[in-house]
Amino acid sequence: MIVKTRIFELGNGNCKNLSELAQVMGISVSQIYRVREGKRSINQKFIVGPIRAFPQYKLDELFYLAPEFGADRGRRTPSN
Repeated sequence: MIVKTRIFELGNGNCKNLSELAQVMGISVSQIYRVREGKRSINQKFIVGPIRAFPQYKLDELFYLAPEFGADRGRRTPSN
């Protein structure tokens, strides 16, 4: 399982662009861009930013768990 975020949908209504979103979250634009493009995983600093930027939302409204693509490859199950 990997952590995913809904902040890009939420940010569209409140922020004009990624730069403004990064500013309200207190992180770099490049970090936001890499997370949005799936090139970087969500870390603790990234989680704290949306909590600060969007205090009206609960944690489970900002983030969710999703299956990791290809995570089952190579795993043995009891039936194998």
